[in-house]
Amino acid sequence: MCHLKLSAMKNLLIAISIVLLASYLQGQPLKMKGGNAGVISLGARSSIGIVNDGKWQQPAFGVGGQFRIRFTDRVNSDWFFDYLTSDIKDYAWRTDYHIGWSMLYYLRDNLQAFVQPYVVSGHCFENLKFIDNVNPQNKANRWSASVQSGIGVHLNLTDRFDLSCEAQYMLHFGTKITATAPEGTAIFTKHKGFGIQDHILIHMSINYKIADLW
Repeated sequence: MCHLKLSAMKNLLIAISIVLLASYLQGQPLKMKGGNAGVISLGARSSIGIVNDGKWQQPAFGVGGQFRIRFTDRVNSDWFFDYLTSDIKDYAWRTDYHIGWSMLYYLRDNLQAFVQPYVVSGHCFENLKFIDNVNPQNKANRWSASVQSGIGVHLNLTDRFDLSCEAQYMLHFGTKITATAPEGTAIFTKHKGFGIQDHILIHMSINYKIADLW
């Protein structure tokens, strides 16, 4: 089930990519109203989540979408949604839904450069579910809040179209869930109190500038 859902999401990502590329090929040059502030972009992205507790959890893979609103020449913002899945050994799997925002600060003065590095930091909410492979009704879930920070780079292929890659370190603040299978049946344990979990996220995205609002 996990892999079927992920395959469907990958197909969706490919479809979105084709639509964005077609829009670029048919579109007119972006009409700027002065500077880069006010530019809005739409994008699709794929993600890899590297879980630090690798003894019982595997890396997560997923897809998502985002839109950007640029506030000044050197300050941009991402507003995103991600869906990731991963296996928990051979007896369960997990899904992660992320919805949040990040601020981007560009490091180069040349805003039209082909390679534009940036630092990124932000916040998101996460819904985490652990699901038994044999019995889908055996599951556990939790909501958490998180903060993330990292680095990234845009490859500005045209004045409207960019390919972006970034790596972020994410801290989740909420109830910790662990999974075991002492007799072959998955047991999910929600620990008491407040816990911190962390992982590394790597995103690849394609983005298309649709308008300059101001």
